[in-house]
Amino acid sequence: MAQEQPASGGTFCWTELMTRDIAAAKTFYADLIGWRMVDENFGGCPYTMFFPRGAKQAVGGMMQMSGPQFEGIPPHWMPYILVADVDERAMRCTQLGGKIKVPPTDIPNIGRFCVIEDPTGAVISLFQGRAM
Repeated sequence: MAQEQPASGGTFCWTELMTRDIAAAKTFYADLIGWRMVDENFGGCPYTMFFPRGAKQAVGGMMQMSGPQFEGIPPHWMPYILVADVDERAMRCTQLGGKIKVPPTDIPNIGRFCVIEDPTGAVISLFQGRAM
């Protein structure tokens, strides 16, 4: 996730590509958009950060879809919306008729996220940065 977050919640703060073919995605987006790819390792999880040409701040990232949790799920982009309290927003989501697809989960040294489905079936992530 990006290190600097917008001052207020309710804004899109990150986007992530989930794919089964990291190498092909790297080549495609580097050639198409001109992104510089930087491979990281977050708590044992390989992760690729996307940097626009000449930028010091990443605009998104990419990770490998592997494991039973991804069975039947196609490769996709996942936007993240910044919130002050992921747990509270997840609870509110269910009160409003939404579903929790991935419960509030810590990302070590980064923050906390969850994946929700709204009542229309659309899926998105909520993100809370770690306290500084």
